[in-house]
Order: sequence, then C-alpha cells, then structure tokens
Amino acid sequence: MHFHIGSQITDLSPFKKLCQRVNEINTWFLHKGFDLKIINVGGGLGINYKEPEKENIVSFDSFFNVFKEFLEVRPNQEVHFELGRAIVAQCGSLISRVLYIKKAINTNFAILDAGMTELIRPALYQAYHKIENLSSVAKPLKYDVVGPICESSDCFGKAMELPETERGNLLAIRSAGAYGEVMASGYNLRDKTRQIYSDEL
Repeated sequence: MHFHIGSQITDLSPFKKLCQRVNEINTWFLHKGFDLKIINVGGGLGINYKEPEKENIVSFDSFFNVFKEFLEVRPNQEVHFELGRAIVAQCGSLISRVLYIKKAINTNFAILDAGMTELIRPALYQAYHKIENLSSVAKPLKYDVVGPICESSDCFGKAMELPETERGNLLAIRSAGAYGEVMASGYNLRDKTRQIYSDEL
C-alpha cells in the first residue's frame, strides 16, 4: 500500500493526518482478508530552499517521531519512506560561470553557462533556488539570472539580489542535489555537467 500526499511539506501536521488515514485503510484491508506486508508512506518532507545554510539537514527525529506515535503497524508489516530530496538536496550546488552581463532599461541580466538543461526545476514550475555570487562582495544589485539556451523559460530567478556581478564570476545555485543530475538533459546538444565531490563543508 503506497501513499503520496504532496511535496515540500515543512509542517509536520499533514503527516499525522496521513498516519490516521493509513490506519483506517490498513484496517479496512485486514477486515477484507488482506494482511498487507508493506506500507509505503512516500516522501514529501521539505527542505529550506530560502536559507539552506541554516538547515543543512532537516529534523528527521521530529519527522519519524510522528510516525512512531501515530502510525499503527502490525508486527509483520514493514514501513517504507521515500525521502530522497530531504536527504540529498542540500548536498549539491550547481556552480556556473557568468558568460556576460546585459544591462537593459529596467533589468540587469546575468547570463550563465548553465541553463535549464542542468537544473530544470525553475523552468518547469518556477521553483526557487538561492543563488550566491562566490566571486564578489560588492554592493548588491538585482539581476534576472538566466541560462544561455535562448528559451523564455531558461531562467533561474528574477530580480535576484546579488553583489554587483561581472563576466567570469562564479555563481552557486543552491539545493540542487536532488534534481540537478537526475533531471539533466542534452537538449540543444548540451554536454552533460561534470561533478566535483568534496568532504569539506
């Protein structure tokens, strides 16, 4: 029996309601003669996209305690969780170099060498990812941070406040660990991004 109640859930109360519903359905199946071996409660546990450095690891203790307290599990049953994003999202950042800066009348554009082919979440559903300039500590300005693919959806963020940014600066697009590599594509004959691993925090 497999459940999925949503995504990016940071309030734990929906998981309590999930447990209560699972208990009802589990009991219904048992009364019908089906002793289910596996209950999969899915994932959905959210992360801190706005301030990733303040919450590198979500409170798994609080999360699992909800299920420990409210989920009724029979002795022969297994409980499965799908917590991929909550585990790995903060483990990876997309590092990209600024190709050039375009100053329009009302908007500054920072065009990167990475695009929606490397991280598609902002293009797909306007997902927010914190963007940091690793090369500059100058006074802040606002930029639309975009890719080089020449598609209107190839945008990582609009009106992002960054230190004044120049060609060649390195930008970090945070919380990309869950969906960067696995959703990357070769659209427009783009080469796949290389990975660099480090044990340093």
